[in-house]
Amino acid sequence: MASRLELQAELEELLGSRNVYFQPPESLQMQYPCIRYNRSSGQTDFADNKPYLLNIEYTLIYIDRDPDSEMVKKIAMHFPMSRLDHHYTADGLNHDVFTIFY
Repeated sequence: MASRLELQAELEELLGSRNVYFQPPESLQMQYPCIRYNRSSGQTDFADNKPYLLNIEYTLIYIDRDPDSEMVKKIAMHFPMSRLDHHYTADGLNHDVFTIFY
C-alpha cells in the first residue's frame, strides 16, 4: 500500500506544480489549476477469511478555468483504478471529480 505522501508527490508531478491540496481548510486560497483531494473510504480484499489487501479510495477534484483541459484525460489515464464521476462548474471554475484507489 502506497502512502498518501507518495500520492501527493505523484499528483504534483502529474500536474507539474505544487498546487495539490489534501483536505484544505475553507480559508485556504487555492491557486488554479489545482488538484484537491481527500480520503473517502477503502476497499479490502480477503483470502482465507483474512484481509490481505487494502486500497484507499480518494476523491480527487481537478479545478481549472479551462473547460477543455487535457489534464482531465491525463489524470484518468494515469491512474488505472480510477473513474471520472462527474463535472460541474462553480464560480467560473470547472471541477472534474474522480474516484481513485491508491
